[in-house]
Amino acid sequence: MPLKLTLKPEEKVIIGGAVIRNNKTSIEFTVENQVPILREKDILTDSEADTICKKIYLLIQLMYIDGENIARYQNSYLDLIKFLVREAPKTLLLIEQINELILSNRYYHALKKAKKLIKYEEEVLKNNVKD
Repeated sequence: MPLKLTLKPEEKVIIGGAVIRNNKTSIEFTVENQVPILREKDILTDSEADTICKKIYLLIQLMYIDGENIARYQNSYLDLIKFLVREAPKTLLLIEQINELILSNRYYHALKKAKKLIKYEEEVLKNNVKD
């Protein structure tokens, strides 16, 4: 199913592993085939991944856009989620949902769930509450 994208001036998008930056005007285009696509608002950089949940998000993002190295990302992901669930058991339900999405190769949807995980983490850190 084709996907119509509109990019704002200077907006970035990842399409099939390639980072593309728009120029100074808005553009609209259609992607005709199935390929990993991430808009700038959904992209997390390595330097921004400064918490456990953000690192989990980053690993899912890498699984989505860099399928050649997926085994490495999955191993790191498993290590992090084991640690997270042990330290914050209330995250288990979200982790289970994310795992289901990853197992069914629905990485974009797993990223959306991982954003909820980050939001939960931010609330816990903000309130300095032990899970």
